[in-house]
Amino acid sequence: VSVLERQVIDFLGYQWAPILTNFLHIIIVILGLFGTIQFRPRYVTGYAAWLVVWMTWNVFIICFYLEVGDLSRDSDLVLTFNLSMHRSWWMENGPGCRVTPINPPPSWAPEDHRYISISGCLMDFQFIEVAHSSLQIVLALVGFIYACYVVKLISEEEDSFDFIGGFDSYGYQGPQKTSHLQLQPMYMSK
Repeated sequence: VSVLERQVIDFLGYQWAPILTNFLHIIIVILGLFGTIQFRPRYVTGYAAWLVVWMTWNVFIICFYLEVGDLSRDSDLVLTFNLSMHRSWWMENGPGCRVTPINPPPSWAPEDHRYISISGCLMDFQFIEVAHSSLQIVLALVGFIYACYVVKLISEEEDSFDFIGGFDSYGYQGPQKTSHLQLQPMYMSK
């Protein structure tokens, strides 16, 4: 549910890299659930491996919005693939934010974009994005622990399973083939 909310917000902000990773995450969560329900450890293991990548992505998003190192949240290339000049949807629509258009716009501003001033936000947009990513990391950690537990349970269950005539030599022995019947070839007359 949290990823779906994040996906909608990223669509509203035209941030293409997060949209693609969120979509991939949703698909892999579905596969992980399928693997859990169908007792398929490979699917659950794949889900657990993806969660490590997902946590790494969210750590990157946190570092991006907090401008750690050379990362800058004003860069168009990273989250929008340099296809648009959009930023986080929370920049203009955060709690308490007031958007004021500036007229006339500066000469360097593109004609098809509005030039605005944002003020009065109760919480800056970068901290909302960091909170979203932090929640995703916590949920991914819980999911990773659960996935490892499920894989362990499925593996133990596969090892202890014995079907009639299976691997267990001291278990049930079916009836032995009796040799008192002698099979003869049968010839059909025309």
